Amino acid sequence: MERQDEKMKINVLEYLEKAAARMPDKIAFADQYESITYAKLADQAQRIGTFIRERGHFRNLPVAVIIDRNVKSLILFLGIVYSGNFYVPVDHTMPIQRVKLILETLQPVLILSSVKDLTWEGETPVSFDAAVSGNINKRELAEVRREALDTDPLYAIFTSGSTGVPKGVLISHRSVIDLAEQFGQTFAFPDEAVFGNQAPFDFDVSVKDIYNCLRMGGTLQVIPKQLFSFPGQLIPYLNERHVNVIIWAVSALRIVANFKTFTKSNPLFLKLVMFSGEVMPVKVLNYWREALPETQFVNLYGPTEITCNCSYYIVDRDFENEENLPIGVAFRNEEVFLLDPETNELITKSEPDRTGEICVRGTCLGLGYYNNRKKTEEVFVQNPLNRWYPEKIYKTGDLGYYSHNGELFFASRKDYQIKHMGHRIELGEIETAVNAMEFIDAACCIYDEQKEKIVLCYQALAPCEKDIIGRLSLALPKFMWPNRYEYYERLPMNKNGKLDRVFLKEKHCGNR
Repeated sequence: MERQDEKMKINVLEYLEKAAARMPDKIAFADQYESITYAKLADQAQRIGTFIRERGHFRNLPVAVIIDRNVKSLILFLGIVYSGNFYVPVDHTMPIQRVKLILETLQPVLILSSVKDLTWEGETPVSFDAAVSGNINKRELAEVRREALDTDPLYAIFTSGSTGVPKGVLISHRSVIDLAEQFGQTFAFPDEAVFGNQAPFDFDVSVKDIYNCLRMGGTLQVIPKQLFSFPGQLIPYLNERHVNVIIWAVSALRIVANFKTFTKSNPLFLKLVMFSGEVMPVKVLNYWREALPETQFVNLYGPTEITCNCSYYIVDRDFENEENLPIGVAFRNEEVFLLDPETNELITKSEPDRTGEICVRGTCLGLGYYNNRKKTEEVFVQNPLNRWYPEKIYKTGDLGYYSHNGELFFASRKDYQIKHMGHRIELGEIETAVNAMEFIDAACCIYDEQKEKIVLCYQALAPCEKDIIGRLSLALPKFMWPNRYEYYERLPMNKNGKLDRVFLKEKHCGNR
């Protein structure tokens, strides 16, 4: 007879239930103020699932969750999954106009809240306490699971995209299970993994924390947001909570490096550091590697639409500050390849430095954008290399190239490639050169189409335009130098911890 753990998993709740049966009293999730064991997590999630079912026997429909950085948000997510529906995180600090756009697209069947006493525009979402207060209907929940498919949606995360208009990326159970399984097979997670969660729960980086933690029966520590504004307190917090795995946005690692945090204290337990979301400046990586020579560092690549990540590069050699990091190789059960943006021809490793659009195929592909068929059909398209049967690929909008030794590199976004003074220029190449300078904390290039100017926005201790130009003269041809320099004491970030290019474009381009 086949053992349970050898069966193909079709629902992420199997991770939770296996851990709850094996280690009921182990802490699953913890935040600054409270924690919950695996047994209690399963119990409360099932109560929430029953509560939702009592309000309607709908399935595979959206349930919005007003989130905060707390354990209750995570419990609500899993409760919604027990009900046979999918969860949609909505940050309570988000501007109300954006919330309205999301809810208008979503039309959720229910809105739950982990934020106490929250009222929005006269509407009061169902509180966590109310949702968890009832009894568990085992028969009802078992019926939900019998009808479940691994292609059912698990969550939708709204991303702004380059235009600032939110799009709800819908992801299935199968894609997340595949992600967690591939991570477990690929990386050297500690036996007793303690994840230090940095990413907001409405940002897909957090998906890796949540489901890798559940898969291996680890502990997830939700790090208070304010600690990333005071990184001197951040490292002691990691040590106090025995955090040994972090999967962070590049910006979070950059903050630690910019503040020279390791001169005050070093992480004592970190064994695995992963990063994604933006290009990692090598000088930041080198700062971390010098402090943690025994720690494994991994560069992850991939947009939300392919379930977080499709490729990885385990850092296995030294890099100079001026170099770029490869985005590596595709995870097992996924394919990452380059297509010529004009002809849709395949670009191979035998054509180094030829730029193409990064495309992905495999189980990792999202289900599309919720309630937005037009946008879905623009980027989830038939594989142009396959004319024999239906096969979807995702066109990322990112440009990449192979190096002479066959490694895959990210070049820039398609919309960051410009034509300037007769030259085709990758703005990302300028950013890499500036970010390598030791006196620069962060830099972002945008293009003013009206005035045909390259604008460099940079963060440093003080304005240093002449120093930047002096160094660029050694690194880039003059036609690639920025035409305008905008100094910031602190560059603006969007809610996902990335440089806010939309804001910078609106501020510095057009009529001035």
